[in-house]
Amino acid sequence: MDASDEPKVGEYADAEIEAARVLFARPATFIMGCAKIEQLPTPDLPEIAFAGRSNVGKSSLINGLVGMHKLARASNEPGRTREVNFFDLDGRMRLVDLPGYGWAKASKTTVKKFQDLGRDYLRGRVTLKRVYLLIDSRHGLKKVDDEALDALDLSAVSYQIVLTKADKLKAGEAEKVQAATLKAIAKRPAAYPHVAVTSSEKGLGLPELRAEIMRTTGVVLD
Repeated sequence: MDASDEPKVGEYADAEIEAARVLFARPATFIMGCAKIEQLPTPDLPEIAFAGRSNVGKSSLINGLVGMHKLARASNEPGRTREVNFFDLDGRMRLVDLPGYGWAKASKTTVKKFQDLGRDYLRGRVTLKRVYLLIDSRHGLKKVDDEALDALDLSAVSYQIVLTKADKLKAGEAEKVQAATLKAIAKRPAAYPHVAVTSSEKGLGLPELRAEIMRTTGVVLD
């Protein structure tokens, strides 16, 4: 393949967008939630994982990607989802919901337990293709996110920042947050050099994110 034919970062052909739409319209099911590393399913499919602060919109994003309202369930109490949750997409890949961080009400012992579970998954999962780290676009990167970024860099797992709830911003603000975020992660070794801007409520950025996930996992349609 000629270098000029290589797909560009953050740009997707219409055919990629359509193939990803078809893929993510196929059956998606909850497989299991794991509280211990020993409980993880056999690593026999490509996986992409979603991480982020409690209440950042992980469940909404996963549901939005697959076009289902209740596949991933958001807790009424942020930080209550303290397992690694696995979802199967048409037997071709797994979507993985990692425990949220930044809990205000959990004890330090509880926080450490589930942070360690997330780190163990990141370090030892050979089929993990990328982590999508969700950041609330209204607030941008915060100090509490630094620990997650450091853990991802240490794990040497490719990760991409996904800004959520962009529909809550005024016109032009999303682009400013996107640029500031990209600048902040520029020197981080495992960070993918494109920041996605999304809104699960409005569907903004979801077609492109589906295409990026499909490109990253290498999944192809029959």
